[in-house]
Amino acid sequence: MEWGNIEKRIVNLKNAVEVAAVRSFLERFELSFDETVDYTLAFYREEGLVATGSLQGEVLRNIAIDETLQGAGLTSQVVSSLMSEAARRGQYHYFLYTKPDKAHLFNALGFQLVAQADSYAALLETGLGSIASYCRSLVTCTAHLPQGPRAALVVNCNPFTLGHQAVIAKAARENAAVIVLVVSEDKSLFPFEVRLKLIKEGLADYSNVAVVPGGKYIVSAATFPGYFTKGQQTVAAQTRLDATIFATRIAPELGITVRYVGDEPYCPVTNAYNQALQDILPAHGIGVKVMPRLAVEGEAISASRVRELIRQEQWEAVRLLVPDSTYRYLTSPEAVAVLAAIRQSNSRH
Repeated sequence: MEWGNIEKRIVNLKNAVEVAAVRSFLERFELSFDETVDYTLAFYREEGLVATGSLQGEVLRNIAIDETLQGAGLTSQVVSSLMSEAARRGQYHYFLYTKPDKAHLFNALGFQLVAQADSYAALLETGLGSIASYCRSLVTCTAHLPQGPRAALVVNCNPFTLGHQAVIAKAARENAAVIVLVVSEDKSLFPFEVRLKLIKEGLADYSNVAVVPGGKYIVSAATFPGYFTKGQQTVAAQTRLDATIFATRIAPELGITVRYVGDEPYCPVTNAYNQALQDILPAHGIGVKVMPRLAVEGEAISASRVRELIRQEQWEAVRLLVPDSTYRYLTSPEAVAVLAAIRQSNSRH
């Protein structure tokens, strides 16, 4: 396809030469190419790469325009082409992750700011659905909770352990109500629906606790891809952006005054996330309580420890670390596929 003297090409993501050209171009803008993207476009002028953009699920990313062509309408061409491809795939809501000083370029294209972590990153969106409608749905899901101070926790629970249960129980004792937001991204060995079920069963005795899906605005591929892809230099940007979205958009709508987190002796990304929460939430009137991990026989309980014991088939040791409801699931026919995946994987999440 020609646009003026610009040719648009679909990048073959299996072609090392084509990918290398995109990666080299992005380096000029201090952007890295993520090979997990679903679709990438490259715009050429006389065989020179002048613009690119990628699609990953509903996230438009790695959008870069040659300095000499900025302001010439090429940004619109890249964005509209990616949105058209997403729509062809059945996706009608779009996120765009960019630097704060570039956010204004996308406002004219219909994107609205979700939140930004100054000097780090900005998240914008357009299409069907919005963070406002997301917050309204959370308000509806938690309307039955008692009146009074509300606490929140964001958990993955891969799987739900006695450690998770202990932190949530403490929050429930110390607050009128607790909202547990479960990471919805299906990047864990335990599928989202299983994790949600185990958490609800493990907290069934607490009438002041609501367990709800975290959705796409909390620790998701849009707000926090670094949670699932280690070693990236973007961890600070992503953790602070996720914390800012929670502090400025979600917590005020739900009346949350404190967020509980477990301390993290093992995972540097989670440590960075905890630090971002402590840096950002108090400035918005939200307390942060870091709880020591529950320990068994001197060793902190962790989901990764449970998975390792499952791999080793040390079921008596597993039983000491998880609630009865989790253990029943693990020893049921329903868990066969999950257990097989655990035995074959060394995934941290």
